[in-house]
Amino acid sequence: MLHTSAVLSTTGLGGLYFISAPAAGVALGLRWPIAALLAWTGYSTAGVLVTTLGTSARGFISRKIKLEPDRAKNRIFWACWNRAGLFGLGLISPVTIGPKVAAVVGLAMGERPVRLALAISLGAVPWALGLALATSWGFSLIH
Repeated sequence: MLHTSAVLSTTGLGGLYFISAPAAGVALGLRWPIAALLAWTGYSTAGVLVTTLGTSARGFISRKIKLEPDRAKNRIFWACWNRAGLFGLGLISPVTIGPKVAAVVGLAMGERPVRLALAISLGAVPWALGLALATSWGFSLIH
């Protein structure tokens, strides 16, 4: 049976601190696929929210992170972006910078909001499944 507090906690934690959300869901008594789904939902919602609201703030974001339009001035930054790109950002952000910062960086790089939100959401799927499954296996070893 799903408890409201476990569902809300796992979803909310997914948007705030994703790496712990699937484990928290399993620890709160949710089955691992449900915990993974709820953590992913919270993470994706946070990413979509920032992407949607942050589109109008793109110029401000670019100035704040001092992103120069001239790619030669930020060679290391642009080399990383050219190598990994949007989907690299989406795949690594769940365990590093989170959906909100990933959305800000993607918007500053000039990505389209729909494509950015999709990359952020899809990048979290393997992490949500892997973290929830690993926690479930860990609990089964203890019991």
